[in-house]
Parts: sequence; structure tokens; C-alpha cells
Amino acid sequence: MATITAFLMRREVLLLAGVVMLCLGGAAVWYLLRPTTLIIAVAPRDGTEPGLIKAYADALDEGGEGIRLRIISFDDVRESAAALQDGRADLAVVRPDVLMPTNGLTLAILRDQAMIVVSPEPSGIKTFAKLGGRRLGIGTQKDADYSLLKNLLSYHGLAMDTAVAGGPPGPATVQLVPVDEAALPAAFRERRIDAFLSIIAPSAPKAIALVGAVRSVARDGKIEFVAVEDDDAIIERFPRLQAVTIPGGLFAGRPKLPADDVKTVGASYRLMARATLSRVVAADITQQIFEKRTAAARQTDAAEYVLAPAYETTVAATSARIPIHPGAIDYYEREQHGFVERYGDTLYLLGALAGGLVSVLAWLRQRLTSLRRERIDDVMDRLLEITGQARSLKDPAAIEALTVEVDGLATDVVRYAREREPDPRTMSAVTIAIDTARATIHDCRLAASHVLQTARPTPSNV
Repeated sequence: MATITAFLMRREVLLLAGVVMLCLGGAAVWYLLRPTTLIIAVAPRDGTEPGLIKAYADALDEGGEGIRLRIISFDDVRESAAALQDGRADLAVVRPDVLMPTNGLTLAILRDQAMIVVSPEPSGIKTFAKLGGRRLGIGTQKDADYSLLKNLLSYHGLAMDTAVAGGPPGPATVQLVPVDEAALPAAFRERRIDAFLSIIAPSAPKAIALVGAVRSVARDGKIEFVAVEDDDAIIERFPRLQAVTIPGGLFAGRPKLPADDVKTVGASYRLMARATLSRVVAADITQQIFEKRTAAARQTDAAEYVLAPAYETTVAATSARIPIHPGAIDYYEREQHGFVERYGDTLYLLGALAGGLVSVLAWLRQRLTSLRRERIDDVMDRLLEITGQARSLKDPAAIEALTVEVDGLATDVVRYAREREPDPRTMSAVTIAIDTARATIHDCRLAASHVLQTARPTPSNV
């Protein structure tokens, strides 16, 4: 025990313990301040989202922010949504009408899309239900867009025919005619199509170009925007879709296009996070999405269409059919927490742990000091016992054994004094005890020698 005590109280050991504590504290600070890397599933490969997310990832890296993005790419939004649902990603680009992850909560809307159906005004197609028996031109669309169109046609009692035949379609059938966007004016002139459909962001340059192409073949530049009636009922039927209003005059011109607001339906590409992502991290990434939008827009115009999901109350936001992450709501309502609020519990625990550790070290030091003092007390007690014991001994061998024991005790005291700075008063007492024991043993040795000499017979008595 004395050896362990001496080792623990050596200056080198105490210095090493201090260094270890500093390293542990530094590691805790590094853990709290290190950037958080989030895995984000991005799709579709041929869409605008991969370039948009890459622009955001670059902006976060350049800004040295506390959030980093690691991108994993997928061909289809169904796969990216599945990656979020399966736990392979923290964030994902999701189109809810294709696949809504059971653990997905919205952070931001990356792109709102509307179903835009236009035709030259003489066609007389004013509502979606009037598309029956017509040829509907459609440009390059994704599988998800065909699914949306099929559901909408089914709601109106119409069937979709993708096989282009020579004759006109039946009255309850809409014949889809693939049309290259560059050949759109020719398709109208040649009467191969009666209307054109695109699922696109209404304010996107591509949408404006498509409307301009239709207008170029219309008499007096007048075109008809086909409205989707009963949009509220359609949303009840297909809750992953959303009602969209194309504002009057969006496409400008004379006369302005459209003349009035046009109701339609559409879908959205959303940035979603897993529900278990902490509110703090969700608020941080949502903040970065909007603060870095200008930087991301230098790489892609798609950043200009990122917007916050609309909601009226916090309850409505968290209980909606497509709910919003509470962390995103914290950002939108400016209720983000500061450093102390975020890590207050952790800092409190670290402080309590540090205080407890200091207390334990202080107790240990006190205990080790007490153990060392007990050792000195034991030495002094034994020296006093030897002093008393030596006075009754007459056997030289026993006296010699006490001499050896005193030497051993003196050696222990010398080692103790070399390893640390002892109390001068204690060392003086120990020195007196050693000197007294040795002096007593010396006197006893002389007395025993005199007795032996007296008891030994002389030559005259032989």
C-alpha cells in the first residue's frame, strides 16, 4: 500500500493526470463544436435537384458552417424517399405524391410544380373535363408526372391512351402525343394536338417559353389556360397533391396572360428530414438553406424557387398531412436556441462531472496523505515500542534483531523523505524516536555484555 501511495503522489503522475483531464476537456469541446455531417438522398438524376443540393453543399463548405452535406444520388424520387425511410439518409429530396416516407418531416419546399394545360383559344378547351376526346401534347416528363396525370384523368372519368392512332380518340379518352418542345408550334399548326400539358414551376423560364410557343400559333395571340375545377375535392381525394393558383398576368403580354387567376393542382419537391433528427440540427440546416440561397443561386437558378412551406399555426404545421419538422418551425418562428440553451444540459453535466472529479481527486489526495501519515505514525509507534522492549532484553541475539529492525524503519523514513517534502515537525519527531531507540538498544547491549562477562568463570576458580 505504501508503494502504491508513493507512486500515485509522485509529481509526474499528478502532472500526467492533469494532462489527461485537459485532453478530456478538449475532446468534449471538439465534440460540441465539430461540424455535423448529414447524409442527404438526392433524386432524380436528370432533374434540377442534384445541381441545387450540390450548390448548397459547396456553399456550406466554403462558409465553414457547422453543417456539412454528404450526397448520395438516386435515379428516382421513390428511391430517395425510401433511403430516408430506411434510415440510410438523414435528409432526402421527396415528392410526396410519389412516396411519402413514414418518418419524413418537411424542412423546405425546393420546387413547387403546377399542371399547366394550354391551347389556342379557338379550341374551346376551358376545363380539364373538356379534354375528353382530345389529343394532348406532352413533353419530356417523369414517371411521377404520368402518375399524377393518370389520377387526375381518372377523377374526371377519363382514360389515358398513350398509343397514337390515326383516328381521333373516344369521347372518354385523352390521347397523349409526345411532342418535342422545339416542335410545339408545328404540332399545333398541323393539328396533331389540341392542347399541350407540362408539369412545371409556373414562373420557370421553361414554362414561360412553352406558353410563348403556344401563343405564337394562336389567332391574335390569345390562348386558353385549362383550369382544374373542384381542386379542393381533388386534394381530399389525393392528399399528397396540392392546390396551385397561377396568378393572372404571370406571363405578361398584351393582353396579359392569363387574364385571371387559374386554379390547378400540382406537386412539390421537398427537402425532408427524418423525424428523429434533433430540433437543433433541423433548425440549423433550415436556416442554412435560406441564408445560403444567394450563394447557391450563383451555380443554379433552381435556388431562387426554394421557399418555406405555408402554414397558419404551429399546430396546423405539425399535424398537417405533410407535416413540418418542429426544428424547421423553430427557425420560421425565430425560436432557435443559442449555444447555452442548446448545450445547457450538457454543459451542466460536464460541470457537475468536473466538480465531482475534482472532489474525488481532493479526497484521494487527502486519503493518500492520511495513509502516508499513518505509515509514519506506525513507524514512530514501533520505535517507541522498541525503546520499551529493549530495556527488558538480556539476550544479545534479540537485541541485535531489534537493531536490524530499527535500521529498516530508518530506511523507510529516508525513502519517504526523498519522495516528498515531509512536515519538519514530523521528521524531527521521527529522528528523535530513531535516536532514542538506537541509544536504548546500545545501552542494553552494553549491559548485556557486562552481565556475560561477570557470569563467565575466572582462571583462579578452575
